[in-house]
Amino acid sequence: MVLLFSLSLGFALAMVIGGNDVANSMATAVGAKAITVKQAVIVAAILEFTGAFFFGSHVTSTITKGILNTSFLSGNEMVYGAISALIGAFIWLGIATIFGLPVSTTHSIIGGMVGFGIVAGGFEAVDWIKMILIVSSWLISPFLGGLLAFLVFKLIAALILKKDAPTNAAKKICAILHFVYFLYHNISFCPENTEH
Repeated sequence: MVLLFSLSLGFALAMVIGGNDVANSMATAVGAKAITVKQAVIVAAILEFTGAFFFGSHVTSTITKGILNTSFLSGNEMVYGAISALIGAFIWLGIATIFGLPVSTTHSIIGGMVGFGIVAGGFEAVDWIKMILIVSSWLISPFLGGLLAFLVFKLIAALILKKDAPTNAAKKICAILHFVYFLYHNISFCPENTEH
């Protein structure tokens, strides 16, 4: 019964996550008429499923083992607490989606996990050092993203847009950037450099 309810909740949560998060990632492309709404839904469905299928276990491991100290919680408390966190996230994301509020699924789930952890095991059940790192990443990310976008645009402007023949410059620069990316990708993800 718990498994069936969990699966149903997972599908319901996936629906509200899609309703809320897809707009965040696809609005610019649809607004610029680069893709249609139908294409955005198809692309998002493929990418969301692929991400959840291949990387979902890593996220789940971080949320269940990284945030809470499980020695303060029994197995049943973890199961029912996680279900409670998912229900809370489902309700909040559903309300936010109805009112057109773009909210973070990650924040919702982590907040739910911390909330049930405090109720079930007290404040010592939460790994506050890990929480400080997570919350600080939420605060730092927009600034770093903005800074990197600024630097990349300045680089593109200097190397391509301000040239006399931008198309020719783009062909040369893009080839170099692809080569650098290829090197980075192969060096970063080769088996001997990957920790499991």
